[in-house]
Parts: sequence; C-alpha cells; structure tokens
Amino acid sequence: MSKPIIVFDLDGTLVDTAPDLLDSLNHTLVAGGLAEVDDRAFRRFVGQGGRIMIERAYTAQQKQLAAVEHDRLHDIFLDHYTVNIPGRSMPYPGVVAAMDRFADAGYLLAVCTNKYENLAKGLIQALGLSDRFAAITGPETFGIRKPDPRHLTETIAKAGGDASRAVMVGDSVTDIDTAKAAGIPVVAVDFGYTDRHVSEYEPSVVISHYDELTLGMAQKLIDAASR
Repeated sequence: MSKPIIVFDLDGTLVDTAPDLLDSLNHTLVAGGLAEVDDRAFRRFVGQGGRIMIERAYTAQQKQLAAVEHDRLHDIFLDHYTVNIPGRSMPYPGVVAAMDRFADAGYLLAVCTNKYENLAKGLIQALGLSDRFAAITGPETFGIRKPDPRHLTETIAKAGGDASRAVMVGDSVTDIDTAKAAGIPVVAVDFGYTDRHVSEYEPSVVISHYDELTLGMAQKLIDAASR
C-alpha cells in the first residue's frame, strides 16, 4: 500500500539558498559589466531562477539584454553556483525536526523543484539530507515543471507515495497553483522568496516556522481534501 507523503519545494522552502544565488548573480553581473544588486531588493526574486534574476537586474539598471548575452550570462551563473554548492545555504530552522516527525510516523518525503535536478541533488547531498527523500525531481526529470500539476503528481508516484494522502509545502504562487491544480492541500511558508505575501495566493495553511507543521495539521488537511 502506498504511503502518505510530504512534498517540499526546495529554494525558499526547504533550504535558504538566497545568499549563494545572490552571490552567483552578482558574479554574473560583474562579468556582464553591470553593477552588483542590492541583496535585500533582489532576495524576493531568487526562487524564480537565474535567467529571470539576470533579466530583472538588467531591467533595474535600464540596460538592454540580447538573447545571446542572456544565454552566456546564464551559463556563467550556473557555473559559479554549481562550483560553490552548498556555500552558505542552510536548511530552515525546524525543518529537519519536522522531517523526522513525519518519517517516524510513516510518511515518505520528496522534493519537487524547478531548480535543475542535478543542482537540487547536489545541494541536498552536500547538506547531508539525501537519504531522507524518496524522490528529488526537477524540471528535466519528467520534461515538465511547476505549475504543471503533473510535476507534483509524477514526483509523488516516483517516490511511491499516495497522492490522496499527500501535502505540498512551498513558498510561492507557483507551488500553491501546482498543488491546487493537482487537488493536493498546500502549506505555504511565509519566510521564502516571493514579492507578495503568500496568504494572498490562498494556500490551505500558512506557517511561519516548521514547528507549526505537525502531524495533526497534515492529517486534517488530507482529511479535508478527501471529502
């Protein structure tokens, strides 16, 4: 029989990767002849991928960005980020204890991220968390990416989980829309990377610390979704 499962987004949900993504962005901008960005101003964009971060930085500095140059800079960004994994990235407070709670109760754990799978696996391995997850999937795993609900449902299937007893945990409108489209309840953390408060996207629940992600909460969400 398939097991219940908790599926986490990665950047801004499971791990605070902003310091390293911003370091790689600034390295890339300098290579392109631009000024570094204000970390505080760009932190909310780091969960949207390197290409979008580079594009936004050029727009903010009122510079034109040709497609060929965009591709070149994205390669520089990825190279810098990959070489420096895990850098200063760290799991969010309480997340390891939360994973322990659910694993001890018989839940599977998985990661469904729009970060490239090899980067996600490299980061999770470097943080010593790989053995906790039954599946770690990125956009190239199935050739689809969030908010396509199949990215989530295929991740659950790959992990051997039960989609009717699943909860998604994320930090953005992308995660929330993905879970809703899949008919799966979604817990939104309010400490991740988004330019609007996650409550505006109407997740099932909003939490501010992983201590709030309890077995009772998950079961209540699963029960409500099955009615």
